[in-house]
Amino acid sequence: MKILVCISKTPDTTAKITFRDGGLALDSTGITFIMNPYDEWYALVKALELQEKWGGTVSLVHVGMEDSEPIIRKGLAIGASDAFRIACDATSADQVAFQIATLAREQGFDILFTGKEAIDYQGAEVGSRIAAQLDVPFVSFASFLEMDSEKTARIRRDIEGGTETVQVDVPLVVSAAKGMAEQRIPNMRGIMTAKSKPLHVVTPVTYTGKVRVISHALPPAKKAVQFIAPDNMAELARLLREEAKVI
Repeated sequence: MKILVCISKTPDTTAKITFRDGGLALDSTGITFIMNPYDEWYALVKALELQEKWGGTVSLVHVGMEDSEPIIRKGLAIGASDAFRIACDATSADQVAFQIATLAREQGFDILFTGKEAIDYQGAEVGSRIAAQLDVPFVSFASFLEMDSEKTARIRRDIEGGTETVQVDVPLVVSAAKGMAEQRIPNMRGIMTAKSKPLHVVTPVTYTGKVRVISHALPPAKKAVQFIAPDNMAELARLLREEAKVI
């Protein structure tokens, strides 16, 4: 079984976000970047569990430049067999999906995993776009996956108001959500072997952009906490009605 796990680079959740170039780009000064947690904790670990049960390989793919390689190496330390870095900046979900789908088509993977979303843009677009370009099934927000055979997967996913269980034949694309697997921490042996595992640098294919960023903007600053005297319930009611708009 050949499995491909798509990993993205995101700012640490504690990073203070600012923009440069008139709001066109993220200012990365002083920001620590990490592997997207949904990719690391759920997608990658589930792929490794399948490999341990059914055999085969788990490969990583990332669209990005050389400064992303420490994050890719972490994925190799957790247990992936090898990795592909498509050497271009990620500019949109469609561009990333196009590059990954091209590689996946050439390599002939059985299952492609993504995290349910990246914690920076939270677009949850890449998985569905890859599946559309490969013309294979896509199951989103999956919290459970078990292979009934090497060719058939049983997947439970979250839907509005409940869950849904589906049976899908491979090849397919799955976006992994919380519950899919338990986080693994790289051990010393994994860290050392990661240095010698193959990391293939892939030339990107020509892509014509369909999306152009006009600007980014921060959300409005939150108001400070207001304290109301216990005997001033009329003021509390006014604030809830006129400012919080909850009554």
